[in-house]
Amino acid sequence: MTPSKSIQLDDFDLAILDQLQVNNRTSLQEIGKSVNLSAAAVQRRVRRMEDARVIQSNAAIVDPASVGRPITIVVEVQIDSEQADLMDSARREFAAAPEVQQCYYVTGAADFILVLTVSTMEEYEQLSRRLFLENPNVKHFNTFVAMNRVKTSLRVPLIPAGKGL
Repeated sequence: MTPSKSIQLDDFDLAILDQLQVNNRTSLQEIGKSVNLSAAAVQRRVRRMEDARVIQSNAAIVDPASVGRPITIVVEVQIDSEQADLMDSARREFAAAPEVQQCYYVTGAADFILVLTVSTMEEYEQLSRRLFLENPNVKHFNTFVAMNRVKTSLRVPLIPAGKGL
């Protein structure tokens, strides 16, 4: 993931981002009305935030069960060797797997936390064989099968400038 360019975000930008996180199909006119800016000013700000990679994507959120992928699995992965090229290889392999929705390189007992979605446990068995069992640099992995998706979101809480914690 490319890091975002450093830009200053003001209260208008944060208000625009907050609305786009709820529904990125909200019209520029509607956003402008709610934040007291013209649609053209909102459009310029959105473009600036896209160019700086503050807004990284505009995507539909799909219910996995609705498309035949009802099983969500969280996996902790411990790597055997933290040699840079081997860690980079693991990152690339995890990121390339379409079943991996999210992958985090973390501190603590595990090296990576992965969030996966699969159609069946048989699919997960094949995936775990490919990603973990056949990878000589994977030392150990723990699997957690979600019984219920209580909350799933990528929404970032936004605090207006000058109103920090």
